[in-house]
Amino acid sequence: MSDTQRPAPPFPKQQQDQTPGRTTDMKPQPDHGEKSYKGSGRLAGKAAIVTGGDSGIGRAVAIAFAREGADVLIAYLDEDDDARETARWVEDAGRKAVLVGGDIRDRQHCDAIVDKAIEAFGRLDVVVNNAAYQMSYPSLDAITDDEWDKTFDTNIGAMFRITRAAVRHMKPGGAIVNTSSINADHPNPGLIAYATTKGAIQNFTGGLAQLLAEKGIRANCVAPGPIWTPLIPSTMPPEKVEQFGKQVPMKRPGQPAELAAAYVMLASDEASYISGATIAVTGGAPII
Repeated sequence: MSDTQRPAPPFPKQQQDQTPGRTTDMKPQPDHGEKSYKGSGRLAGKAAIVTGGDSGIGRAVAIAFAREGADVLIAYLDEDDDARETARWVEDAGRKAVLVGGDIRDRQHCDAIVDKAIEAFGRLDVVVNNAAYQMSYPSLDAITDDEWDKTFDTNIGAMFRITRAAVRHMKPGGAIVNTSSINADHPNPGLIAYATTKGAIQNFTGGLAQLLAEKGIRANCVAPGPIWTPLIPSTMPPEKVEQFGKQVPMKRPGQPAELAAAYVMLASDEASYISGATIAVTGGAPII
């Protein structure tokens, strides 16, 4: 699909009550690469964890990984229908899909995700820390302590715990890929809690790359710009959803499928000398 054929604002005004939202309620439907992604064995024989793998970027990554030859554990909150749909695409690619629902703010659940991957696959080669929570607020006074803590526990606390547990099982050649954001470099004041965690993720990844280098494990970030996922209509007011993505040079949001290749590359052995890097997928908005 060419750039001119991809959906661009204005979009239908829409808002979902549940967070992080549901794919089936979105108009237009996101593209996760279901019909377009073609694999070439770049992850053959590998086993991966993808958090937030039920929808959005996580679903696109899970589909791409499976078509590249990897088995995938899909960790998600409670979006069972979306998660089963992702698993269906993984299995259609001939790979094993494992579904693990639960709240990654729970410290024991973070360990359980890794334990279940080892039990199911007998190995762990790639961890994609992608799950995230955001909510927009007009002022600091509108952000409660609980809301601030929820954002940090979900976005960076769980990332630390899942990574810590995973590294115990990973061998040289392993890869950790964390989802940061353009907000790490250009923080949106309406998303100040979320943006702050994304800056922390980028810093965590840079330190992790140095800490794990002797183990032969790489750590990198993908920094998306505005991407059309269920998180958008479930956390933003309808008038912002209507114009979502218009602010970047390409004048549209990215589709989840447009990020998959970056994750595949960073997870693959072809990226053996890339660690501590951030790949921007931002529709032309620079991260320098």
